[in-house]
Amino acid sequence: MKLKLGSLLAALFFCIAPAWAQAGNDDVVAGSHDLEVWTGLGHSISTSVTHTAVWNGGIRYGWVLTDLHGPGFLRGRFEYGVDAVPVFVVFEPARTAYGVSFDPFALRWNFQQRRRVMPYLEFSGGVLFTNHQVPPGVSAINFTPSAGIGISVPHGRYRWSAELHYLHISDAFLTSYNPGINLLQLRVGIALYKRPK
Repeated sequence: MKLKLGSLLAALFFCIAPAWAQAGNDDVVAGSHDLEVWTGLGHSISTSVTHTAVWNGGIRYGWVLTDLHGPGFLRGRFEYGVDAVPVFVVFEPARTAYGVSFDPFALRWNFQQRRRVMPYLEFSGGVLFTNHQVPPGVSAINFTPSAGIGISVPHGRYRWSAELHYLHISDAFLTSYNPGINLLQLRVGIALYKRPK
C-alpha cells in the first residue's frame, strides 16, 4: 500500500509538470506573508485501523523566507508556516471524536510558478487533542506528522490551492499500544499573500 501511495503522489507531481513549460508572473516572493483558510477530507489507508475518516479545517499563517533557489524544475522558494486547526473530526466505526490541533511547523517548498500554476511540496506536524481516544482504547492526545503535494493558482488578490495530503495520527508510544492511523486527504484552500513593502 505504501508503494501505491508513493505512485499516486508521483503521478500527481508529473501530471502537473507540463504546466511548467512557460513562466508566468509570480506573486509569491521573499518577504511575503500569507493567510490561508483550508479544509480537508480523507479516509484511512494502509493501517491496522480501518474504516476511519477525517474532516478538518484550519487557518495558516506563513512567511516566504527565501528568493528563488535550486536548479531547473526544482527551482523554488522556501516558506514556513503555522496552522491552527479548530475543526478536527475523526469518524470511527464505533463513534465520532471531535478535536482541535495545532501545527507549530509547516515547511513548504514553492516551486517556481509556470503558466499561472505554482506546484509545491510540504511537510508539517503538530499535536491533536480529542474528546475521545483516537483510536478507541489508545489516547486522546496524538501527534500528526504529514506530507503533501499540491498546486496553487492565482485568482485576483488570492491563490486557490488543491493538495493530496498524507496524514498520520499516532500517540508516539505515550501508551504501550499504538497502532496509529494513516490517512490520505484531499485539501483545498484559499490564501491571501501580502508582498513586503
